[in-house]
Amino acid sequence: MALSAEMTGPRYTKLVQTLSASVPFVGPEEQERSRGAPFLARLGANENVFGPSPKAIAAMQSEAGDIWKYGDPTSHDLRHALAAHLGVGIENIVVGEGIDALLGYLVRLLVEPGDMVVTSEGAYPTFNYHVAGFGGTLHKVPYAADREDLEALCAKAAQVRAKLVYLANPDNPMGTWHQGSKVAEMLDRLPKGCLLLLDEAYIEFAPDGTAPEINVEDPRVIRMRTFSKAYGMAGARVGYAFGAAELIASFDKIRNHFGMNRAAQAGALAALQDHDWLAQTQENVAIARQQITRIAHENGLHALPSATNFVAVDCGHDGDFARQVLHALVDKGVFVRMPFVAPQDRCIRVSCGRPEDLSVVAQHLPASLTDARRQQTARGKLT
Repeated sequence: MALSAEMTGPRYTKLVQTLSASVPFVGPEEQERSRGAPFLARLGANENVFGPSPKAIAAMQSEAGDIWKYGDPTSHDLRHALAAHLGVGIENIVVGEGIDALLGYLVRLLVEPGDMVVTSEGAYPTFNYHVAGFGGTLHKVPYAADREDLEALCAKAAQVRAKLVYLANPDNPMGTWHQGSKVAEMLDRLPKGCLLLLDEAYIEFAPDGTAPEINVEDPRVIRMRTFSKAYGMAGARVGYAFGAAELIASFDKIRNHFGMNRAAQAGALAALQDHDWLAQTQENVAIARQQITRIAHENGLHALPSATNFVAVDCGHDGDFARQVLHALVDKGVFVRMPFVAPQDRCIRVSCGRPEDLSVVAQHLPASLTDARRQQTARGKLT
């Protein structure tokens, strides 16, 4: 049937009409489709290739027969277990579809068009995506010595009277971290009415003292963690936030109450209780960080110290050179990523993997560096 010339499409909001359609990250599946072959090593998305606890897998499998049921909209059992794990009340915890969804809910709660929000230039872009989607005005400060600059974040927040400040500790994409005591001190330097959003996705890999000691009822901060990293359940999409009870209760005003997958809830509960598996994963990651560092050094590169399940490797030149290295690795079947913003984009970011994954990196990195140097020399950028 022919469409009438008088027909009109959806009437988008004025805000949506100003936005471009974008995906913060190009997934490895899309890259595999583009290159026409699977990756030999999948080390770009900071997934935990060591996998979830076998107890978590069994718990999810046991729920398969009941998958016709909706998941518990309150995540009651998981929240009780998390409350015991953290030493807080169940009223201090909300569970959501990964940190990404919780970021969106929090921004929706707080940010109206024109509200001021502060983050670091080059930090986790999904947060920026949500802020843009609700019309917030983003102010960014540069990293200092490859770490998020706590002083600059506080100063910018005070300058623009920000409603919300984003900080990842440990940081993505650099893997660096601040002592928890320094993070706690930030709260007294933020302007009145400003909330610190503390993203602790990688906290289980960090040294003791990285997590700050802050009263959970302190209204100036909310903390977010995930089952995607240390617990190896990125595909299940389970994250949680904890903070003051009043703020946590506000999520019930706008969250997707049936967004949590029933099997994922059961898997997360089992994973949280398998302390031995978590300890083994932490050991595997520590070994892999050492291996990535060794591979970097063998190729004349510098690996940044990391408190995460990835390592940022300084390629020794500018972002154009690092991008050539990355593209060469991808062409050879090694999926890695890199920071987006200079000067951090001089690095590539390699997720921790099994020995067989890292052997692929060790095999193909020398030739990838050679390819990058050849191309840069041809362009007159290297001598």
